[in-house]
Amino acid sequence: MNLDKKLKILISSAKYDVACSSIYLKNRNFLNLGYSSKCVPLLKVLFSNACIYDCAYCINRKSNNIPRATFSVNELVNITISFYKKNYTKGLFLSSAIIKNPDYTMEQMIKVVKKLRTKEKFNGYIHLKIIPGVDEKLIEEAGLYADRLSINVEFPTKKSLKFLAPDKEPESIQKPLIVSSKKYIETISEVKKYKHAKLFSPAGQTTQLIVGATPESDKKILSFADKLYKDYKLKRVYYSAYIAVNYDKKLPTTSESQIRENRLYQADFLIRLYNFRIEELFEKSERLDLKIDPKTKWAINHPEFFPIEINSASYDELIRVPGIGIKTAKLIIKARKLSSLNFDNLIKIGVLLKKAKYFITCNGKKYNNLERSTPLFSINFSKEEDKTECFSL
Repeated sequence: MNLDKKLKILISSAKYDVACSSIYLKNRNFLNLGYSSKCVPLLKVLFSNACIYDCAYCINRKSNNIPRATFSVNELVNITISFYKKNYTKGLFLSSAIIKNPDYTMEQMIKVVKKLRTKEKFNGYIHLKIIPGVDEKLIEEAGLYADRLSINVEFPTKKSLKFLAPDKEPESIQKPLIVSSKKYIETISEVKKYKHAKLFSPAGQTTQLIVGATPESDKKILSFADKLYKDYKLKRVYYSAYIAVNYDKKLPTTSESQIRENRLYQADFLIRLYNFRIEELFEKSERLDLKIDPKTKWAINHPEFFPIEINSASYDELIRVPGIGIKTAKLIIKARKLSSLNFDNLIKIGVLLKKAKYFITCNGKKYNNLERSTPLFSINFSKEEDKTECFSL
C-alpha cells in the first residue's frame, strides 16, 4: 500500500476521537503550553487501525470489514516533519488501534515521538494517547516526549465499559490515569526546586467520555467527570456524542444529538470555572435542557437572584449572569473602579446583552426600561441564538 493511501485511511480512522484536533498554543515552553489565544492545527492520525479488540462502538473494531493500514515509525516521523515544515500543522495528535498487544502498540508510538524530539529536533506540540493496559514504564517514558497525554475512559460505569468493550478491563484504564497524574504532580514539585528539571506531560492529561451509547444520565456523566478532575487532576474531560458507525444489537440505532454534547461542555465549564455545583444544574431533572443552555436555565429558575446591579455586584454574582463570562466579569470590576458603568459600556466590554439584559441593572435602570414584572420564564431564546452562542456563558 502506498503512503498516500495509508495516510488517508489513518487520518479518517482518527476523526472519531474528539480529544483535540487543534490546540491553544503559545510556544513550546513547557510551563506555558495550552494557554494562548491562538488556535493552531494538529496532524490527527492513528499509527494503525488494525485492531485486535472488538469494541462495539468503534469503527476500527476487528469484526468490521474496512481498509486497514499501519505506519512504520519512519513513515509517520517523515510525514509529521513534512507537514510541520510546510506549515500545514503545528503538531501531532497520535493515537492507535491495538496491534499485537497494548505494550507493543505503545512502544511503536513512543518510538515515533522520541525520534521526532531527539533526532529531528521537532519543537511542535505532541498529544499522545496512552493505550489501556500498558506497562507503567512506558507511561513514564511517553510523558517525557509528549506535551499532553490522554487515555479514553469512554464510559462512566464499569458495567457499560464491559458491555460494549469486553476486551478492556476498567483497571487497565484506571492505572495509567493514576500513574500519569502522580508523575505530573511529582515533576511540578521538582520544577519548582530545580532549575533544569523537566516537567512530565507539561500540558497535563485529558480523557474522553462517549455520550449516548449507554443509558447514563447527564448528571451521572458530569458527576463522574467531576470525580475524574478531582482524583486525577485532569485538564479536560472531552464529551463525544455517540455516532452510529456500526450495526450492533448492543447499540442505539441512531446517533446522539450534538446539542447534548454541547450542553455537557457548557455544564462542565460552569462546574469547573463558574463555581456552580452539580446539584444546582439538576434541580428538577437528571437531564440537561436541550433548548436552553444550563446557565440560562438556572437563571430563569431563580428569579429571586435577579436583577443584579452591575456597578456593585460581586465577581461570583456577575459570573452567574447569562451573557457574562469570566473575562467580562473581571473587566467589569476593573472598569467600574474608574467610573459608573452603563449599558453602552457593557457592550464595549463584551457582555452579550441579548442574554444579560433580562438579569441586570445599570445604576438601578433596566435595559430598554424592561419591566421587572416580565416573567423570566417567558423569554424566548430561539434555537438560532442558542446555536450561535454555543459556548457563551
